[in-house]
Amino acid sequence: MVTVKCSYIVVPSEPTPKGPFWLSDVDQMAAWTHVPSIYIYKPNQILDDFVERMRESLSKILVHYYPLAGQLRLIEGGRVELNCNEKGATLLVAESPKTLDEYGNFEPDHTITELFPHVDYSKSIEETHLFLAQLTRFSCGGLSLGLAISHTLADGVSAIQFVNSWAKLARGETLKEEELPFLDRTIMRSSDPTAAPRFDHKAYEFMSMPLILGSSDSIAERKKETCVALLPLTRDQVLKIKNKANEETAVSSLVRAARPYGRYEAITAHIWTSGSKARNHDKQQPTIVRFVGDTRNRLKPSLPRNFFGNALARTLTPICSSGEIISNPLGYAAQKVQEGIDKLTEEYTRSQLDFLASQENIDWVRGSLHFVGVLTGLFFGNPNFSIVSWLSMPVYDADFGWGKPLYMGPGDLNEDGKVLILPSPSGDGSVIIALRLQTAHMEAFKKFFYEDI
Repeated sequence: MVTVKCSYIVVPSEPTPKGPFWLSDVDQMAAWTHVPSIYIYKPNQILDDFVERMRESLSKILVHYYPLAGQLRLIEGGRVELNCNEKGATLLVAESPKTLDEYGNFEPDHTITELFPHVDYSKSIEETHLFLAQLTRFSCGGLSLGLAISHTLADGVSAIQFVNSWAKLARGETLKEEELPFLDRTIMRSSDPTAAPRFDHKAYEFMSMPLILGSSDSIAERKKETCVALLPLTRDQVLKIKNKANEETAVSSLVRAARPYGRYEAITAHIWTSGSKARNHDKQQPTIVRFVGDTRNRLKPSLPRNFFGNALARTLTPICSSGEIISNPLGYAAQKVQEGIDKLTEEYTRSQLDFLASQENIDWVRGSLHFVGVLTGLFFGNPNFSIVSWLSMPVYDADFGWGKPLYMGPGDLNEDGKVLILPSPSGDGSVIIALRLQTAHMEAFKKFFYEDI
């Protein structure tokens, strides 16, 4: 049982801009919930004054990232704006009687929820802090840093940027000019909110997801028990999957790759194929994979390198039948993933911004708050997947003065079909697949996932 010893409200160490702060329509698309992540540090590396170091450095980094010290407030059309009011962030200090080994591999399930700050969503949105952190010291001397960052304010790239900058200050270093965040989100403003979008986004990336054949809604699938797993892939296994996708592309008359498949396309195709087999679908069952693309380098001109905010665009694979995915070579599914990625041209991404800006009420785009067992809002589970990659992110650069983390990963995967592809802490090209699936399908998924490599 983790015991919270201290609780601090940390505010910026210097005065920061006050008042309303405009949030882009891509920010509005994000759920109001916080995204939990966890960093694990080995024993005997923690300095005696680590709490004071963390408080002081958080206070300093909030000067540069002052939006995280503000609060959201509702405005018209289901939208929110940021109120920059220096209300601060929450920092908790806790102790656990357990050792690191007793937490296993820190799978993102109920066993690690005590290592995260609790966000009370029963309170109004105007009362909620946008950044919360919990430092937990284990009996073996190890440490975890559990974070909860408002998705409305940051995507994964921005969140990692913030954490790594905080860590640099905690080490006693200073941020270079080029490391400071670019905060002006008007760069993501629609070029013409009154213009008709050039593509039918409602019929593509914002369409209703395929349902299990014979079902009129997803309620039955949402009610089924789910579980999580962390599945490692060695560098050699990743290369085998990648080579398999590309080799089978070369011999298949059904597949014509625009370019060789990379790690994400090949691994996603492998997950999709393994999942379709494990779920034992009817051959005619429609299925898709939903993912997001980072638009920082897709827009012209490119966004500033240290843009802080949400810079994501939704996309999907074409709808396929489960039979197609299973019976064709791996390159077939990889091609469908590539098609979804290639959909996000500069023109398409700008059109998606125009589409979002044209919505009088954006609630239907955002969906409801997502927790395990929620029966409303968007659902990307059986027969579908939602697969996100953190492979390109420097997630192991968060050295607060105790060395690099032993592990960094998600604190939660909130529904069936959610998958996160993570780099391994070894840094040798191996990866970790974090996923939540219906319990009835997990063992079969693991079987196909490894046997089919």
